[in-house]
Amino acid sequence: MENKFIGIDISKQTFDAAFQLCNKWYFFSLDNKIEGYKALAKHLNSGDVLVMEASGPYYLLLANYFYSKGFKVVVVNPLVIKRYSQMRLYRAKTDKKDAQTIAEYAASNELTSWKPEEEQISKLKQLQTAIEGLQKASHQISRQLEAMRTTGYLSKELEKDLSQTIASLKKKIQKLEKRQLQIATKYYNQTLTRLQTIPGIGRKTAVMLITITNDFRKFDNYKKLIAYVGFSPRIYQSGSSINGKGHICKMGKAQIRKLLYMCSWSAKHKNKACIEMYERLRAKGKPERVIKVAIANKLIKQAFALIKNNQPYQENYQSKPCF
Repeated sequence: MENKFIGIDISKQTFDAAFQLCNKWYFFSLDNKIEGYKALAKHLNSGDVLVMEASGPYYLLLANYFYSKGFKVVVVNPLVIKRYSQMRLYRAKTDKKDAQTIAEYAASNELTSWKPEEEQISKLKQLQTAIEGLQKASHQISRQLEAMRTTGYLSKELEKDLSQTIASLKKKIQKLEKRQLQIATKYYNQTLTRLQTIPGIGRKTAVMLITITNDFRKFDNYKKLIAYVGFSPRIYQSGSSINGKGHICKMGKAQIRKLLYMCSWSAKHKNKACIEMYERLRAKGKPERVIKVAIANKLIKQAFALIKNNQPYQENYQSKPCF
């Protein structure tokens, strides 16, 4: 029996599956729960590949189910599928068509197998998501409060209520950050300790790096990590007439970028390699924001080399060419 690629478009309540067999397309619309997974499994062979987008948390139950049954599971960035659909000039946008598009993409591209994250990494990610949500709410209310104060008509009662809400949110954030640190210390203490030996990298950044890299097992070289974070340069150039300014590609993780930005200013005073980089780029007339990105990338490179080479931070360490 011919093995096939099963494209899956998934949402909170349902998922659509599509695959091609003997030049004929088959489509299924099922509930996103165990009963739906079992119904789909009846149409699959052991060598089939299930491909889906990383749609929030909704794909995890399905991916875990079929992974546990021995199937090859692939999870792709939704942006990749969107660009593939645009390249094929598809105009229809339905769950059924999206599932078919994912299957077509899988059949014509190299795929990387997915496997579940460690339980503790999942807990760290969930805590980080909760922290970012609380931070967003706190910032929003703080801006509202400041705007109301400028009018001169803010009542004392409302000001007190909003101030208490902000204080409560900050207290909850601190509580979750403490829980994050406890998990990181218990399960990833060696990595946590080593990362903090790098001048410029603090506790929060170290915990975040452990979280997004699955304790540095998710990436096989530092360039992939830089791209994932969103610090890769984007070149804007075409022919001889278009030569715009380059920018970083901000399609990565905003929170870790923010932390690394702050780390870069500390590193330019404490980290020998970063100090030298800062002085060299400043002498060339580079803007501060460009230097900040360069130093942040240097910190990522140092962190990656330190953990992958299983050695402590060395001030004069030179990373190997393979990194």
